[in-house]
Amino acid sequence: MNVGFIGLGQMGAGMAANLLAAGHRVTVYNRTAQKTQPLVAQGARAATSVAAACSGDAVLTMLADDPAVEAVAFGPDGVAAHLPAGAAHVSCSTISVALSRRLAAAHATARQRYVSAPVFGRPDAAASRRLLVVAAGEPAAVAAVAPLLDAIGQRTVVISPDPPAANLVKLSGNFLIASVMESLGEAIALVAKGGVDRRQYVELLTSTLFAAPVYKTYGAILAEGRFSPPGFPAPMGAKDIRLALAAAEELRVPMPLASLLRDRLLALLAHGGEQLDWSAIGALPAKDAGLPGA
Repeated sequence: MNVGFIGLGQMGAGMAANLLAAGHRVTVYNRTAQKTQPLVAQGARAATSVAAACSGDAVLTMLADDPAVEAVAFGPDGVAAHLPAGAAHVSCSTISVALSRRLAAAHATARQRYVSAPVFGRPDAAASRRLLVVAAGEPAAVAAVAPLLDAIGQRTVVISPDPPAANLVKLSGNFLIASVMESLGEAIALVAKGGVDRRQYVELLTSTLFAAPVYKTYGAILAEGRFSPPGFPAPMGAKDIRLALAAAEELRVPMPLASLLRDRLLALLAHGGEQLDWSAIGALPAKDAGLPGA
């Protein structure tokens, strides 16, 4: 397929490279133009504007937050204004349910297709095509972009014909991941203060009762204190919990644990954690417990 890819950060660069490896013709755009060069060396074409990346069968966006997606999608130079009728916008960004709803309406008005396809996985998973893709959109639209989703992830789960449903699932998943990090951090602080080796403790947990990937990944990070460089920066994690709470407020679903996680992430940022991985919230219990070096 002839596709555009907008947003070449830690996640987007690996995803675009996998589209190239799968044989798709890829035009890449990034606000910082130099980030396009490694992909150009792999066969991509560099676009000098958002509009120039929107002339093909589809365009994928992988951007940091709602304002970044709004800037790229709307306005006279945006995706909605330049994507051909019948072509698809595949939004892989973790954005609010409300913005996904606006995107769906704008693309429908322009007679374009819109598929929400946020992904679960860290940058290493993006580079090695091990992402889990959560997709939602009209069945014909999802089918049309399925080769692209297959190229960026190991599995695609189609949730709903309503695009915002995928964003709700993604936000709920990030809430659960943050819950794991907080609870692991508290448990590790407890046993560490009691004299138990934290690495041995995490190995015990993740090889028996808690063998799921999220426990293995974040348990190892917490046990070793590997919070820099960040795979997912703490401010982005704080943003996602805020978006989950906004969705919960709209749906009138109390989420007291999400409120706690919001405050924990704010505490991490207040203590200078802007440049750390969001998993560093799992180090706060050790700090609260007065453990040396926390």
